[in-house]
Order: sequence, then C-alpha cells, then structure tokens
Amino acid sequence: MKKQIKQILFTKPYLAQLVDNGTVDLNNLKDDEVAFQTMVTTISAGTEKANYTGEKRVAGNTDYITPFPRTAGYSNASVVIGVGKEVKNLKIGDAVVVSGFSGHHKTYGVCKEKALIKIPDGVSLEDASISYIATFPLGALRKVELELGESCLITGLGILGTIAVKLARAMGAYPIVCLDPIKERREKALEYGADYAFDPLDEKAIEKVKEVTGGGAKTAIEVTGIGAGLTITLDCMKPLGRVALLGCTRNSDFTIDYYRKVHSPGITLIGAHTNARPKEESYPHYFTQNDEILAILNMIKGKRIVLKDIIIETHNPKDCQTVYDRLINDKKFPIGVQFDWRNL
Repeated sequence: MKKQIKQILFTKPYLAQLVDNGTVDLNNLKDDEVAFQTMVTTISAGTEKANYTGEKRVAGNTDYITPFPRTAGYSNASVVIGVGKEVKNLKIGDAVVVSGFSGHHKTYGVCKEKALIKIPDGVSLEDASISYIATFPLGALRKVELELGESCLITGLGILGTIAVKLARAMGAYPIVCLDPIKERREKALEYGADYAFDPLDEKAIEKVKEVTGGGAKTAIEVTGIGAGLTITLDCMKPLGRVALLGCTRNSDFTIDYYRKVHSPGITLIGAHTNARPKEESYPHYFTQNDEILAILNMIKGKRIVLKDIIIETHNPKDCQTVYDRLINDKKFPIGVQFDWRNL
C-alpha cells in the first residue's frame, strides 16, 4: 500500500507551498524501518523564518548554502502505520515523537526506529509535538549547570525562551528574570513561572535585573540571537556567571567588549546549539537528543511541566503560505503555532 506524501516546502524565498513529494510504500519497508503518519507538528519560528526568507546561514557551523526548495519543521507527533521485521520496540498504532529532521511538516514518512520515541500514556499529541523543540532550552539549562536556588536570566521570550521559563522553574531556579521588549510576552512569562520580567529597552533594565538578583544573574540563557541581546545579557551577569548561547546569531555584524564583559568578570560563554550534544550516550549536563525528548515527555506525564498551553493557534497545513507570511510580518505572531494534519 502506498501513501502519498504531502509536505510543506519553501520552494523559493517567501513562498511556502503544500506539495506532493513522493510516497511511502508500506509493503516495501526495510527491516529496520518504521513508517509514520503525522498528526501534529509545531513551528520553530527562528529556524523556519531563516529558511523561509532565504537566510544563508542555516546549516550550523558550515559555509554550505542550503538550496531551494527547503524543507520546514522538525518537531512532530505521529502514529506508527508500518514496521519492518527487525523493529522491536514499536508496533502499529503507537504514538511517537519523530526526532529532528525525520519529522518535517509532512503527512507521512519513513525513518529508522532509533529516530522515534514512544509517547507515554497521558501525554497529548499537542504536548508531544513540542517536545523536540523543548530539548533546545533544556540542553542550554543543563549546560549552565543550574543549581537549585540560583538566579536565571532569560533574554528573549519566543518559543524557546518561554519554554526555558517553565523548565527553569521546574529545575528550581530563583529568581527567574526575563527580558523582552514585547509586553504581552513578558506578561505570559510571569504566568508561566517567571518572577520578574523587564523591558530591555528601559534604560534602567540592567539596574532592575541586578537589584532583584542581588548583584547580577548567576546563570543566563540568551535566546534572541542578536548582538544587542547578548550585550545586555552580559551586562546583567554576576562575576563568574555562566551564559548559554541558545539563540542562533546568524547575523554576526556586531562586536562585544570581551575584556570588560567576559574576560575581566570571568563569565563563561557556552555554545548551546542543539547539535552540540552527544550522539550515542548521555552524561551529566550533556544528554543525547532522544534522552532529552524522553525527559521532556516524562516531565509532562508526571505533571512537572505543561507545554501545550503555549499553543495559541492551530492551522490546516493548506494555509501554510498565510501562516509563514504572518510569521515574517506580524510583530505579534504567537509564540506557539501548530499544524494539525489529521483532517487534511
């Protein structure tokens, strides 16, 4: 039995289309392959905006320029519809998270069993669809080695920064302080567990952060991906503080006074791109992608965190052009947006 794949592709800059893109043949799976049908996918705004607009620096630490058409999406909750003979831990009907780039915005797919993580009972598809994205801020928080009761500054309240607030709360950070110029995002961060939220454009913002943290934040997650965000983050740190660089600073046209802001105060800067993690085995502060996803799913199951409440809008994939156009042009585009593939 063959299934027609419909997939969202960026066919050229500023053009998103839902197109036919191959088939999945359930009768010809390799022994170690699993076929899945997508239920829900979540937009990762930063990466997808970069690809939609034709940004050149989207391929990690290489100079490779990704050609068009470009794929979209990597946070996917699906149901297994076919298994190869050697697949041991999954069966048809299991709900799964499709890890990473096997889980694009598309109706069907095939991947190796190790790219799938079974969703525990009691975890919704909507929650599970956010779990891959949630591993980014979780990995950053692990890397700064956040200790119970330490202050944590989160600069930038897009989807990653907002999830970082929830995770920092679950990990025992205090106080959790946020910086974002959008009032509505600051208000939401306070609802989700932040203790303070300030406007970085306020001339007293640095002073306010230092006041509520007793002289500066001990840890920070920088999620803006812009030079000004890193500058103000460094200005808010306590000496010997640790800063995770989670935002993708694709435009490097800025300078930092490293002597005064990093070297002299002894600040540790940590690259926290999601690719900077072990591939096979987790160890303290550095989890594999799959172990990180499972940790998120178990935290949801155990009611330690809730993710689906950040989802503000759900769309039919047919509306992808309108959605991505708004992502670029609407300054109040919601932080949490999903595509529902069940009624396509």
